[in-house]
Amino acid sequence: MANQYPGYILSKNIPQKEAVIKFAQDVINYLFPIVENEQAFLNKHQRKAEALKNGLLDILYSFDEKSKYYEANICDPFFSSLNEIKEELVIDANALLEFDPAAKSIDEVIITYPGFLAVAAYRIANKLCSLKLPIVPRIITEWAHSVTGIDIHPGATIGVPFIIDHGTGVVIGETTVIGKNVKLYQGVTLGALAVKKETTGQRHPTIEDGVIIYANSTILGGETVIGRDSIVGGNCFVTYSIPAHSIAYHQPVVTVKDKRDYNEPLNWVI
Repeated sequence: MANQYPGYILSKNIPQKEAVIKFAQDVINYLFPIVENEQAFLNKHQRKAEALKNGLLDILYSFDEKSKYYEANICDPFFSSLNEIKEELVIDANALLEFDPAAKSIDEVIITYPGFLAVAAYRIANKLCSLKLPIVPRIITEWAHSVTGIDIHPGATIGVPFIIDHGTGVVIGETTVIGKNVKLYQGVTLGALAVKKETTGQRHPTIEDGVIIYANSTILGGETVIGRDSIVGGNCFVTYSIPAHSIAYHQPVVTVKDKRDYNEPLNWVI
């Protein structure tokens, strides 16, 4: 039968999604291996490095198997940056360990914390994004999104250290700029004021050094700047800049009454 939907056939010149996800997982495991025997680890580590490089080249050659551009301009620079990426991630993990009273060790943070996994995937994808590699960085961060519930665009600019605690529902847009030592809780959105395809320039907010943003707060707009060392409380909706060293909070009213003396009907539907 002839194909009735030719417009929905994906190009053959893109990598397999599964291969990209496996590469991202392998990079994280390579950066943070579980070592039982040091000498055996050193021998295996070198072989894994070669396998990783071949894996990335296979992905790159999906775009053009005849091109040598990818090896020189993407593959080699990426692998040269792995030590730097690991150093940044160790700083991220240590910051989370120091900040979160529930964290008992850096191993626990690296192995179990969804916020750390999402940031690790972001830092790998961001490097590939900076090397102008199409689609692959998005596959990596969307894999992390599906696993952790944390959506970080690989084009965002995020300083070190960066902490996401709990994390489910966090959204960080493409042109977001985040400084050093910033902490986000679950449900935080750093988004654009309007979703328009023709919009250019910075669409998402700037979060300066030392800011803490608590759960379910939304900060929108490319001109919105949250000044350094500020705190944004939970459930805030912010579309304008906040000066440095500020506290912004939303204060809901909670009423408590004795239900035995309460005669009004309660028709809550859950």
